[in-house]
Formats: sequence, structure tokens, C-alpha cells
Amino acid sequence: MDGLSMRTDGLAARIVHADAHCIVADKPAGLLCVPGRGDDKQDCLSARVQALHPDALIVHRLDMATSGLCVFARGLEMQRRLSEAFARREVRKVYEAIVCGDPGRDEGEIDLPLAADWPNRPKQRVDAQQGKPSLTRWWREGAGPLPGSTRLRLEPVTGRSHQLRVHLLAVGHPILGDTLYAPQPGVSAAPRLLLHARRLELMHPASGEAVAWHSPAPF
Repeated sequence: MDGLSMRTDGLAARIVHADAHCIVADKPAGLLCVPGRGDDKQDCLSARVQALHPDALIVHRLDMATSGLCVFARGLEMQRRLSEAFARREVRKVYEAIVCGDPGRDEGEIDLPLAADWPNRPKQRVDAQQGKPSLTRWWREGAGPLPGSTRLRLEPVTGRSHQLRVHLLAVGHPILGDTLYAPQPGVSAAPRLLLHARRLELMHPASGEAVAWHSPAPF
């Protein structure tokens, strides 16, 4: 089943791996991971995967605006094992982003607590008093495709909502195309959020073997 495409409404999703225990799909930007409220928000990655594999269960999510790799479990036991692996931070997630400006060095960490910005939901914010500990590691991978932009590799150690987007905004390098957080002209610089989940590494939930999947960034 590897490489099978699922296309609806012009947004193509792709299954990059499927076996008896787990499935890995490559989600396009603009597609929900799970159904939203309303009839117009029922098309989503999980529905498309379940149309092919009815026993597929969601394990983690990507923001609608983010593209890239998302793993599904086949059955409740595999979902439990994979969910526990995420909770124990045994899954390595690697993202790629194009950000405004240049950090001025080759690598670093962003260690800032995050909390929901309740008056402005679904936005999140840095909150030193009530925020949960949140850590992002980053590496500079070169100049970005637009003047004044930089390509970064990102690894979230924690998995807070909107973590990468808020952390990069907080250090002065918002992700291009981020309609929730980036100021102008960062929003209009790109037709989509330039954030992509490019690599997943984990222990296979059935065999315990180390496995990894890669999806090149489409920007």
C-alpha cells in the first residue's frame, strides 16, 4: 500500500507505509487530521485513511495548516502502545520550516512555557506563571527560498499545541505563512504555513524494531 494517494477536493494525501499494525500517511496542508464541527469539516485525513483501513485509529495530530507525516494505529492495542510511546517521548519528530529573518547561529533551544490564550482561542501564548514546560531544539539548514528567510530543522521535545509556531514567534522568527501568529508581511510571504513534519522515528508497536519514515518538504 506504500505510496497510495487519497485525493479529495484537490488536497492529496498519501499513504507512505501500511502494515498489519500501523499506517503512516503524508498529510497536505489545509486538510484536517480529524473531523471538525459541521458537515463541511468531515473530510479529513483520518476519514480518508479509514476508508481504506477501517481499523485505523488516530495516535497524534498535525495542525490543519501543517503538512507531513502522521501515524495511525491498527486496532486499540496498537493505539495504546503508540500513544504510550508518544507520552514517554520515545518518538522522534523532525520538522522543517521557513522562518522570517536569520537566527544568527547554527543551532539552539527554545525553552519557554506555553498555555492557552483563552480570549483568543485557539491561539497559544508564552506564560511564565501558568504555562506548561515546553522545549524546542532547532538547527539552521541554510537560507530560505525568499529574501530574508531561513530554513530550519526543528525537533519538539515536548508536544504542546502550536508549540513550534509560538516558540519561533517568541524568539523573533515567525514561520512564513502563519496566519495565526506571523505579523505582516510574514503572512503574505507564502500561500501556506511553511511548516512540514518531514521525519518520524519510533519503535514499531508490534516488533519493537526501530523504524523511520521521511517526507521531503514541499517548499
